[in-house]
Amino acid sequence: MRLTFGTRPSIRRRLTLQLLTSAAVLAVVLFLIVSGFARQIGAESQDRILSASVASILDAVSVASGDVTVDIPYSAFTMLDNANDDRVFYRILQDGAVLTGYDDLPETTPGFATLPYRNETLRVVTATRRLSVDGAPIEIAVTVGQTRDAQAETLQRISRMAVYLGLGFFAASAVLAVLAGQVTAGSLRRLAGSVSRRGPQDLRPVEAEMPSEMQPLVRSLNSLIGRLSTALNRTEDFIAEAAHRVRTPLATVRAHAENTLRRVDKEENRRSLREMIRAIDESSRAAGQLLDHAMVALRADQLELEPADLNALTGELVDRLRPVAELKDMEIRFAQGQTGPVMGDAILIQNAVRNLLDNAIKYAPPETRIEVSISQDGAFARLMIRDQGIGFPQADATPLTGRFARGDNASGVVGSGLGLTIADEVARAHDGHLEMHNNEGGPGACVTLSFPLR
Repeated sequence: MRLTFGTRPSIRRRLTLQLLTSAAVLAVVLFLIVSGFARQIGAESQDRILSASVASILDAVSVASGDVTVDIPYSAFTMLDNANDDRVFYRILQDGAVLTGYDDLPETTPGFATLPYRNETLRVVTATRRLSVDGAPIEIAVTVGQTRDAQAETLQRISRMAVYLGLGFFAASAVLAVLAGQVTAGSLRRLAGSVSRRGPQDLRPVEAEMPSEMQPLVRSLNSLIGRLSTALNRTEDFIAEAAHRVRTPLATVRAHAENTLRRVDKEENRRSLREMIRAIDESSRAAGQLLDHAMVALRADQLELEPADLNALTGELVDRLRPVAELKDMEIRFAQGQTGPVMGDAILIQNAVRNLLDNAIKYAPPETRIEVSISQDGAFARLMIRDQGIGFPQADATPLTGRFARGDNASGVVGSGLGLTIADEVARAHDGHLEMHNNEGGPGACVTLSFPLR
C-alpha cells in the first residue's frame, strides 16, 4: 500500500525558514535599538557637557566697580575639547548686547537647540543669570555651541558595531535554526528508518523513541499496521478457503459427469455431457488461476525471500505434471543445470513454473515433446520451457502477459488468459524477467524465466 501526498516543502525547510526569518527580524530590531540608544546617550552626554560649560561661564561673571566682568575659566572650553574636528562657539549678552564672543550666533531662548551655523550643525545651550549693578537689575545670557562631527563619528562607529552584532546574532541564529531543523527532521528520519528497515512480514507496532509531539503519529501508524495485519491474515484465509470451496465441488461435478458419460449411449446426450465436462474444466481452471493470481498479488508485496533450489522446485513440478502430459501421450524431458540457489519465495516460483508447464501441456498437440532445462547466465538462473504447440500468434508476445489476454490462435483451447500474467508478475517481483518467442525453424514456443542468483 502506498500513501501519496501532495508535494510540499519539508518540515526542516519550513522550520529553518521560519527561524531564519525571526532571526533576521530580531537582528534588525537589535540594530535599531542599539543605534537609537547610542544616539540618545551621545546627545545626552553632549548636552550635559554643554550645560556644565555654560554654568562655569555664568559662575565667572561678576560685577566690579559698577562694571560687569567675565573671566572665562579655561575649563569651560577644555571640557568640550573632546575631538579635534569639533569647534566651539560662545557668546555672552548683557541685556541683549554682546559683551564677548561670536556676535553672529543665532539668538536662542534659554535651553537646548540644534540649529545651522556657518554650514555646520550646531548644538547650543543658553542659560541666563540676573545680577545687580548699582542697584539696577541686569540679565546675563550665555550661549555655548559645539559642532556634532565627533558625535556623528561616534554614532557611526557604534552603528557599525551594531551591524556586526546583528550579523553575528543572525549567523548564530542561522546555525541554531539549521541544527533545530535537523533535530526535528531527525526524529522523522528515525521513525522512517525504524519502519523501512523491517522485513515484509514484520508488522509489529513501532516502538521507536519519539518526541511527545510525534506520539499521535506513531499511534496512528501502529493502528494502521494493526489493521493491515488483520486484513492480510483475513485475505490469506479467504483465498485458501475459496480455493478449497471452489475446486472441490467442481471436481466432484466433473467426476459425476464422467461417470454418467460412460453409462449414456445416445450420442446427443454424450455430446451434452462432453460440453458440460469442458465447461467444468474451463470454470475450474479459471477459478484456480484467479485464486493463484490473487495469491501472487498478495505475496508479491511481502515476499518471503529464502534460498531456493530451482532444480529441485522444477523437478518436483515436472514429476507432478508428467501424468497429465502422459494422458495426451506427451513426453516431458527435464535437464538440470549447474546453478546456485536463487533468493525468492518458493511458493510463488512454483506457481509461475506450474502455469508455464500447464500452458505447454495444454497448447501442444498429442504425441509431442516438452523440453525443460535450467542454466546459468551470468548473475541469473534461467528456466527454459520449449514445446511444439501452436506458438504465439505474433512476433511480440508481450501483450499476452496482460490479464485475461489470449492469442487469436487459442480460441479453441480452454484457458483464462492468466498463466503468463502470473509468471510475469512473479518474475518482476523477484527482480527477474520473462522472455517469450516462437521456436526458430519449427512449431512451438519457448518461454524463459530468469531469477537473480543469491
